[in-house]
Amino acid sequence: MEFMDIDEKKKIVMDIISDELYVPMKIKELAILLNVPKDRREELHYVVNVLESEGKLMITKRGKIMLPDNNAKDVEIKSPDYIEGVFESNQRGFGFVRLEEADDIYIAENNVHGALHTDKVQVKIIKSAKDGQRREGEIIKVLERGMSEIVGIYKKSKSFGFVISDNSKFTKDIYVPNERSKGAVTGHKVVVKITDFGGKGKKPEGIVTKIIGHINDPGTDILSVVESFGIPMEYPKGVLKQVENMPDEVPESEKTGRMDLRDWQMVTIDGEDAKDLDDAVSLTKENGIYKLGVHIADVSNYVTEGSPLDVEALKRGTSVYLVDRVIPMLPHKLSNGLCSLNAGVDRLALSCIMEIDEKGKVIGHKIAETIVNIDRRMSYTAVKKILADKDEEAILEHKDFVPMFKLMEELAAILRDKRMQRGSIDFDFPESKIYLDEKGFPVEIKPYDRNVATKIIEDFMLIANETVAEDFFWQELPFVYRTHDNPDPEKMLKLGTFISNFGYGIKASLNEVHPKEIQKLLGRIEGTPEEALISRLTLRSMKQAKYTTVSTGHFGLATQYYCHFTSPIRRYPDLQIHRIIKENLRGKLNEKRIRHYESILPEVADESSRLERRADEAERDTEKMKKVQYMSRHIGEEFEGVISGITAYGMYVELPNTVEGMVHVTSMRDDYYHYDEERYEMIGEKTNHRYKLGQTVRICVEDTDKINRTIDFSLVL
Repeated sequence: MEFMDIDEKKKIVMDIISDELYVPMKIKELAILLNVPKDRREELHYVVNVLESEGKLMITKRGKIMLPDNNAKDVEIKSPDYIEGVFESNQRGFGFVRLEEADDIYIAENNVHGALHTDKVQVKIIKSAKDGQRREGEIIKVLERGMSEIVGIYKKSKSFGFVISDNSKFTKDIYVPNERSKGAVTGHKVVVKITDFGGKGKKPEGIVTKIIGHINDPGTDILSVVESFGIPMEYPKGVLKQVENMPDEVPESEKTGRMDLRDWQMVTIDGEDAKDLDDAVSLTKENGIYKLGVHIADVSNYVTEGSPLDVEALKRGTSVYLVDRVIPMLPHKLSNGLCSLNAGVDRLALSCIMEIDEKGKVIGHKIAETIVNIDRRMSYTAVKKILADKDEEAILEHKDFVPMFKLMEELAAILRDKRMQRGSIDFDFPESKIYLDEKGFPVEIKPYDRNVATKIIEDFMLIANETVAEDFFWQELPFVYRTHDNPDPEKMLKLGTFISNFGYGIKASLNEVHPKEIQKLLGRIEGTPEEALISRLTLRSMKQAKYTTVSTGHFGLATQYYCHFTSPIRRYPDLQIHRIIKENLRGKLNEKRIRHYESILPEVADESSRLERRADEAERDTEKMKKVQYMSRHIGEEFEGVISGITAYGMYVELPNTVEGMVHVTSMRDDYYHYDEERYEMIGEKTNHRYKLGQTVRICVEDTDKINRTIDFSLVL
């Protein structure tokens, strides 16, 4: 079995146990039958474990391998009392089984029975929920292993090594024989493939498949996160070959038959460091009607369906924006070159040109394949200087564009006001901008500046996305929409109960809540001490936006029609709908093509939603990591912050630079403090001193935990 791939090995095992003459045997007996030497038996263990997780074979309580048979006497038979879910481990040994449609089940350490973090398990309820406590269960069987590869730190011993997982919830160290270490040394960050998941008294075993770098090397920390999420960085040879054969500029032959907009005044407005410029805007006004053009890079002209580029783009789903790098969905020659709407060069675009009245209503629109030539690449900072700061130097430098920028500010305000009137919700949480030195260490953290220029682009992209979505909804053609379901009524009622303690309320029935109610609440709490907490809890009470093939509406934007049309360089759903739009414009969307799209779009929507969540988690993880690294150089220093949350075990304090840490109740030594649930206050029993949400406090940085990404503060009294 040495030189076979996993599928060939699985077939050999299945052929043996499927034979009518096969007598159930243990793995050792199977190894002897297959002439597998002792030093390679862990591979057979791995093959058997994979087949078991796929449900193709089963292992009895006596360790015998056989085909699934619910009538076997020594097999755990699934009963209605057993529940399936995903196990989430805690570093202290216990865990929870997460269920889709019900509350989690607590699993004590002695009832985990070898299950590992993210395993799909079968659990038996041993204690019912009562007095506010969760149900308690015992894991009966691991149905499917959740993690087959782990990223962690390698530690070398004399005759073997072991890997300590970066994920503190994966609580087992992984044993690695020396000959399977790939030459790793102590301190290397590695990817290890699990070949044996272990069991009672036995650690999991694995083989090092990749050495990421040493923990002291710049960038290794970020690369470790990338590997742990399984985000691909390198492009396959077929993709690189396809890109290699592409021109650097748009050939003349591809410009024919398009609406020529090269004489329109047109700009891009992005961050200073942006290189993938996929949207440009133009605006004029005549007889009280605004003519807004949102011009989007025609990526689908180069990334054709089924090509290596397309297959890889779907596999990635989205560009990933990490603290120190961008992992693009498309190679740089496209994302920063041929598809990027760089100033002064001809580019292919798909334009949505809208006529909008002075009340913000779109009274007409045209979607067209166009050729554009951007007049100027503007930054958010430069446009802010012109519109908000009235900077004379910036106004002089861009004098030919200033009238258009003022018109943009005017129209954006109208569109925003119209959106707010219908109930659109705007969660304005401060995002972080983290600056790194040449070694990748964070040297400064600031709140990201959301200004008049960023809001103009947000408003223009929103109206274009709505217009395109509504157009294709009424054409009843296959499409990918961006939807946001109504919140769960029960969660809204719980939120209503919570905020009533602060004197607020929302009108929520057992059936629904209108987005305008959420918007009103956010307006009422703006500037109050409890704003941060209530905003976060409100957001958590809502569902996650996702991609779907049915336009069920977008609760957060209070609109029935919405899609993602404006970023095909960095999002696959945008690229996908561009193809549909262009085929429709060219009259080629016949019955055969409609059936084709109806068959592929559900998977495209589901995969895009999943990969978007993966990217978001990776981005949050690297941000937390850099914040912990930054504060590790400030241990012992004092800062002012605001109490952003209070729990039974302490208070969260957020600093002006967006860093958040915990003041543990055990560190509050001037008094014995307890948590008052009704008032959401921390109260001293001797002094009656109270700490409230939004209260400004002075803290000292006590400690940081780079593994768990946490920061400990203490109060300075």
